[in-house]
Amino acid sequence: MPPVTEGPTPLFGAYGIVKRFGDFKANDGVDLEIRAGEIHALLGENGAGKSTLMKILYGLLEPTEGVVTHRGDIVKLANPEAARALGIGMVFQHFSLCENLTVAENIALVMPRSLGARALKKKMSTVGTTYGLHLDPDRPVWSLSAGERQRIEIIRCLLQDPRLVILDEPTSVLTPGEAEGLFTVLERLRDEGRALLYISHRLDEVRRLCSRATILRGGKVVGACDPRQESARSLAAMMVGVQVGEVKPPSGVPLGPERLVLSNLSLTTSGLHGTALVDISLTVAGGEIVGIAGIAGNGQAELFDALSGEALAPEAGMVAFDGQPVGRLGITQRRRHGACFVPEERNGHAAAPTLSLSDNALLSRHATAGLSRFGFLRSAATKALAQHVIGAFDVRKAGPDPAAGTLSGGNLQKFLMGREIMAEPGILVVNQPTWGVDALAAAHIRQALLDLAGRGAALLVISQDLDELFEIAGRIAVLHDGTLSRAVPASETSREAVGLLMGGSGGVGTEAVAPSSTREAASHAH
Repeated sequence: MPPVTEGPTPLFGAYGIVKRFGDFKANDGVDLEIRAGEIHALLGENGAGKSTLMKILYGLLEPTEGVVTHRGDIVKLANPEAARALGIGMVFQHFSLCENLTVAENIALVMPRSLGARALKKKMSTVGTTYGLHLDPDRPVWSLSAGERQRIEIIRCLLQDPRLVILDEPTSVLTPGEAEGLFTVLERLRDEGRALLYISHRLDEVRRLCSRATILRGGKVVGACDPRQESARSLAAMMVGVQVGEVKPPSGVPLGPERLVLSNLSLTTSGLHGTALVDISLTVAGGEIVGIAGIAGNGQAELFDALSGEALAPEAGMVAFDGQPVGRLGITQRRRHGACFVPEERNGHAAAPTLSLSDNALLSRHATAGLSRFGFLRSAATKALAQHVIGAFDVRKAGPDPAAGTLSGGNLQKFLMGREIMAEPGILVVNQPTWGVDALAAAHIRQALLDLAGRGAALLVISQDLDELFEIAGRIAVLHDGTLSRAVPASETSREAVGLLMGGSGGVGTEAVAPSSTREAASHAH
């Protein structure tokens, strides 16, 4: 039986929760109480057991031991339908969407069958207008960016009128303006007497929104606090057990020659959806990190595809690596030119979920010389490479060489970033480098990016986390509606100015090639 607690009966409770996967305990005796009218944070490093606990509360997993209660009564959550029937809604970090269906069809999957298509679209429009979560109901999910897919998850949850809303990294792909809109929604839901369980590695958000926090480490509850009384650094230290240091750009590193050059790149999109790229020009020098900011759906995925070779440019010279035109080359040939790439979508794009980590290591190295330095046969070399990445980037896993899909989102992100950084590329293009990782891992990844630039690589980092861009980028440009603004030194702009450009204000220009004086300023700033 659950213990007797002081104060009002919790809306939902979890007591003595144990979840085993073989010999591994993802949750080990976890107690959690969530009360109506509060936003409760669940904090922990990657692999701490947060997502497992949330899946138990949402009926996706059955606990090995322990009970879940609703208003003091023990309940059995056999599946998500049972959880939704009790008023539990969840916004997932990894999107639970059917890519071949439209936005409206995905939302209809969890709505009453009696609700017709016209009524559903009307409800979607109302929620979208009220909360600023606008989406075209007829667009297929496969054509949407990660940020737009996140909006589907949020709208789908809100349409169910939940009493408890579980949010797993809800702002990880949202811009500051979009996040502010979401916070307004969450505070309104709290004021209506609903309960919210909030998982985020953005600790300033937690301090702003949440009145209570439960902290997991190694599958166990290791503490609780009022996050409003803590600093972001103290919360991070509670999560990981050590103080999190600040990243340090390499000092005194001059910029090298231009290594990545885009020259008037224009790219139309296939079909009716997507964002066309319009006359994009940009240079990235060796030793430099250039950050690309923008609201999801403004051409980030298309720009990444044009750089990686997944989409070919109309002319070879529109994309150049180290002076060589590569615009008409595919991804394998571009990797042979010394480039590496990390897309924003982990599962299915950056990694094959059903393949082992060693096989996933092979996917991006099979046609390059990157394995030869291990001095083994290819199968042995890929296992050695995977273990090298796992150790260097502290990837938490169950088993010696598990399938990529069994890792938590943050740990898979660490593996993918490590896989590409440790290839020592001359050019690295990354979309959302620290999506879903904890504070310690984010600092480690950002430091690794800065160190790679310090060794002479040219880095293009696409991110919706402005704090991240201002921390690591020497210059920042904004992508809006397929058009790129001029890249300016991070030290000469502000979050507010970048935010205006992201929203289409502030005079977005198409020229992004900084003059030599600007490049020198960027070098000093970096």
